[in-house]
Amino acid sequence: MDADREAIEIAEQKRAALAYLTEAWDEAIAEGIEPDILAHAALFTALADLIDTYGEDAVADLTVSLPDRVRRGEFTLLRTVQ
Repeated sequence: MDADREAIEIAEQKRAALAYLTEAWDEAIAEGIEPDILAHAALFTALADLIDTYGEDAVADLTVSLPDRVRRGEFTLLRTVQ
């Protein structure tokens, strides 16, 4: 598989994964789960899975960059321009 085809396949998998997670998120909210509780559970699950795959040191290194990425708006869905 060439690099371009692999990149397209990864992008498609990311879109599908986000669609599945968004659907599950919406269902949980509809069932009365508070968004902040759901977010904490999702973060725990994601970090635990990454640790299983890459190990604690690699995940710790990854999380060091999160504050700057959050401040840059990488995870902000609705932006307010002033």
